[in-house]
Amino acid sequence: MSISMVQATSPRFVNGLRNLAAILKKGAEHAAAQGWDAQVLLQARLYPDMFPLVRQVQIACDSAKGAVARLAGVDIPSFPDTETSFDELQARIQKTIDFIEHVDASKLDGSETRAIHLKAGGRELHFVGSQYLMGWAWPNFHFHSTTAYALLRHNGVPLGKRDYLGEV
Repeated sequence: MSISMVQATSPRFVNGLRNLAAILKKGAEHAAAQGWDAQVLLQARLYPDMFPLVRQVQIACDSAKGAVARLAGVDIPSFPDTETSFDELQARIQKTIDFIEHVDASKLDGSETRAIHLKAGGRELHFVGSQYLMGWAWPNFHFHSTTAYALLRHNGVPLGKRDYLGEV
């Protein structure tokens, strides 16, 4: 049995985004329980040249919506990077989920051979759909989601592997 591009995109990104939202909720609760200013976590970095938590979440959302939009051949919605709170990050995640869930699944069918072109890091990248999804979009999404998890865990938020994986 083969897996379809529909199965490999929208539901998987939505699941990952919901797990990210749950992780952020635990982060906000932990900050409140510790009496911390939420900015301590939102601006946390693993290393000075890495993006802070807030930017990791923004990029994870951008990766998910960009992947689904490119593969479906629809315009990528633009979300300004203005979030400064856990609530605003939750809203961005929900907006991303809403977009993904409203992309017509039939537009994703057959996208494994769609030509995908994008610019990243000063380079122009060219893929076919399945190569883009498996070799670029998924790793990029998981890199930023995992980094968000690691930032919170590193700062004492009680998280475990189950939180990252979510409901299986």
